[in-house]
Amino acid sequence: MGTPGEGLGRCSHALIRGVPESLASGEGAGAGLPALDLAKAQREHGVLGGKLRQRLGLQLLELPPEESLPLGPLLGDTAVIQGDTALITRPWSPARRPEVDGVRKALQDLGLRIVEMGDENATLDGTDVLFTGREFFVGLSKWTNHRGAEIVADTFRDFAVSTVPVSGSSHLRGLCGMGGPRTVVAGSSEAAQKAVRAMATLTDHPYASLTLPDDAASDCLFLRPGLPGATPFLLHRGGSAEAL
Repeated sequence: MGTPGEGLGRCSHALIRGVPESLASGEGAGAGLPALDLAKAQREHGVLGGKLRQRLGLQLLELPPEESLPLGPLLGDTAVIQGDTALITRPWSPARRPEVDGVRKALQDLGLRIVEMGDENATLDGTDVLFTGREFFVGLSKWTNHRGAEIVADTFRDFAVSTVPVSGSSHLRGLCGMGGPRTVVAGSSEAAQKAVRAMATLTDHPYASLTLPDDAASDCLFLRPGLPGATPFLLHRGGSAEAL
């Protein structure tokens, strides 16, 4: 048995999808995205791929952009992966549900065990799911309902799964993330701080909490490449990777 939480962020592969021109047509507004500079977004996408491959040493799998899927680059909403199991989500927006098809195929090709959400009453956006290395928190938001959270619990039975009310139009991981195995990073908004307080009442594990000036700054992933002695990184939106 290893130290609880030590598996957080340890990975060997990264899956990304190219940025389509249709993302600049205003479709991102429905997902809470700011107005998009397409050229800048495509440059940042290239930076992201380079950081994942060169700085973190991950095997990079890239799906091509699809103009019919303007929000397709937001792959975090399409699957929840832990260990060798991938739960294919059922996004709240019907227009986004075809996004899971290419992701499912890529994860099958990697040999992961695929779990489908067959309940038509369930909705689940993957960015409402926060894995701490010890347990799952699932945000109950505009995008994710109780039935979706129940399916997360049914799928990952080796871990506790707790639900956290999310106010406003954000996903849970748009308000907070993991800055390390025992550190929750959160924005300074009332919605973010409310979510962190709720998580603290639901867990049996102590977490440090780091408050950042704005919610977007907490949108990060803690990554530890699988190589022995490799330096952990925080990967931020836009592709910047900071060594810890």
